[in-house]
Amino acid sequence: MSASIPVPPHRYYYLHNFERALDWIAQRYSDLLDGAEHDFLAQFAALPAMSRALLVRMLMRRGPWFRASKLVYEEIPEVCAATGPLLALGWLDARAPMHLEELFDLHTKSELAPLFAPPERGGGTRKSDWLLALGEVHAEPRPYAEWHPQASEPVWRVMLGALSERLRLMFFGNLRQDWTEFVLADLGVFRYESVAFDAASRAFQTRADIDAYLALHACREALEGGADAAAMRQAIEACRSANPWLEQRRAKLLLRLGHACERAQQWDEALLTYAQCSYPGARHRRLRVLERLERHEEALAGALEAQRSPESDEELQKLLRMLPRLQRSAGQGAPGRRPGAAQALSQLRSDIVLDPPAVPMSVEYVLRQHWHSEAAPVFYVENALINSLFGLLCWPAIFAPVQGAFFHPFQSAPADLSAPDFTQRRAQEFARCLALLDTPDYKAVILERYAAKHGLQSPFVFWGTLSEPLLLLALECIGAAHLKLLFTRLLADVKANRTGFPDLVRFWPDEKRYELVEVKGPGDKLQDNQIRWLQYCRGHGIPVSVCHVQWRAGPGDGP
Repeated sequence: MSASIPVPPHRYYYLHNFERALDWIAQRYSDLLDGAEHDFLAQFAALPAMSRALLVRMLMRRGPWFRASKLVYEEIPEVCAATGPLLALGWLDARAPMHLEELFDLHTKSELAPLFAPPERGGGTRKSDWLLALGEVHAEPRPYAEWHPQASEPVWRVMLGALSERLRLMFFGNLRQDWTEFVLADLGVFRYESVAFDAASRAFQTRADIDAYLALHACREALEGGADAAAMRQAIEACRSANPWLEQRRAKLLLRLGHACERAQQWDEALLTYAQCSYPGARHRRLRVLERLERHEEALAGALEAQRSPESDEELQKLLRMLPRLQRSAGQGAPGRRPGAAQALSQLRSDIVLDPPAVPMSVEYVLRQHWHSEAAPVFYVENALINSLFGLLCWPAIFAPVQGAFFHPFQSAPADLSAPDFTQRRAQEFARCLALLDTPDYKAVILERYAAKHGLQSPFVFWGTLSEPLLLLALECIGAAHLKLLFTRLLADVKANRTGFPDLVRFWPDEKRYELVEVKGPGDKLQDNQIRWLQYCRGHGIPVSVCHVQWRAGPGDGP
């Protein structure tokens, strides 16, 4: 964190924020807390202020072991005294078994030298190599005092890891965020939209939901650690839940497992995994594995069935690419040729030769500088402009208090943003927002929200890119009909369609005209999501082009 950011004036600001979180949990999850968790809430509140502050400081840092000399805080002058009540409750432990790896994490190589015989390869041996060699001899954990009898300071282990994780999960609804969110909010680094919460606005409705989330999280960590695929599939299967958004998380983890099986060339296991997975993309991956196994007729039958009812534009694009190949492999002969994406998009192509930049610069910026003028300004926006306009117009729908979407005051986006039914669950709210485009009021609404919401976290609005001049030009030159077309496609598949927009936007203010331009340098190719957007724009009369840039050869270049 930057040293220039001012510290909040209250010395215990982080403690007060943590206590706010505990109050939030007590109000919304009292029925799901077990005896130990209820005891923690009561006992924590009864602790002296310095003990509470020290515990929160430790929970906000990487642990679980802490040296006294590393716990230096102006507002906690007597750290050892503050640990007394925490040790009495068993929340800190100075006698807990410590593994050799944990000891090495706490100390530098020079600090460890008096405790063990020097490395066989001399002082140049890396600490990690030394740990590996010693691990064969010192495999059993032991208390810190036995590792380091001459230690000049106490070392403590925080014993609340599992309980703290569970409370953090209940508050945030995920394990991605941590208690530092409070600090960043207090410092003004992050600011969040205020969403009305009701009794149903909590991530978990039963304790089994919490257990299922934690079990899925453990499965994901095991998968990343290279666990056996078949065992992982069975473990993920055991995490089934009646909670819809937890089921989506489970399905997504199955998709990740399928990808891991493919990387390991465990094709049969990949097939089994994808067959159990309902997450978007799993069906196509299964077809690819069938093709890899040369089960061409089975793959072709599945592809034709999927083509009749594709789950998304992305899947249809992939199916159309693979079907001719499958038909040939299945012995059905080469299908009749039909215009492909490259042929259709060739009409959007333009070529330009430019001098290479004197200093390293992306090709998009070089072309922008070449085209830009006061009469025809050009901006490098990529995904920022259309997403931001959409985010401002549809702000009330995006931040609608839909059940299962917002769980706490530190969310930058609805929890179900990537869910297939994200738009459907807010259909009426989005319809009201898009209806504004049929009236003259939409410009004023967008400008008002730009001013009122400026800087608030949003999954769509790129505050760093969306300057007021850019916003005014966009509203002046991009007509409401085109905005509605763009926003409608974005809403059709939010996860897939938030990316792939062209790089540049050109404006001709006097003509109230614009153009979206995808820029490609030498050797660059269009990506699939870019192709889908270009095809959509071309098919709906939205001005778009693809500009291929070549560098002009210098006097010493070439023959």
